[in-house]
Amino acid sequence: MLESLEIAVLTVSDTRTLETDTSGQFLCDSLELAGHHLADRYLEVDDVYRLRAKVSQWIATPEVEVILLTGGTGFTSRDLTPEAIVPLLDNTIEGFGELFRHLSYLEIGTSTLQSRALAGFANNTLVFCIPGSTGACRTAWDGILREQLDINHRPCNFAELIRRDSHS
Repeated sequence: MLESLEIAVLTVSDTRTLETDTSGQFLCDSLELAGHHLADRYLEVDDVYRLRAKVSQWIATPEVEVILLTGGTGFTSRDLTPEAIVPLLDNTIEGFGELFRHLSYLEIGTSTLQSRALAGFANNTLVFCIPGSTGACRTAWDGILREQLDINHRPCNFAELIRRDSHS
């Protein structure tokens, strides 16, 4: 039986609205189909301090166990998600970005080099930064997150780390 996690979704975009945000909607639909609960959803412009403020608020909220950010992970001057989020992390999950780029390479070839997907822990909260395309969100969810957020996935998963650390 899946243990439901409380997951917040943040779309980083200067051009989308909640109505036109297919990537964030994909993540919301996918997490709910997997049996998790959408704790909150928000859309924020590419601004380091506004991103930090919103993510810090969620990190400080014990009910939010996972944060999924989509967008702002490229190399343009407006793509600031990694710069905003890395300083908030207690530690990083190096393998997430590596595995994401491997899976993405199988789909889009060397263009995956422009992805700065990353993940880490902050205050016993998992934080995942995913590129903004719906395809990238699908790759991350189907290829990594669905299993790693399932406490029954073996031999290990991130869900059990959240739950174990919260009961320490």
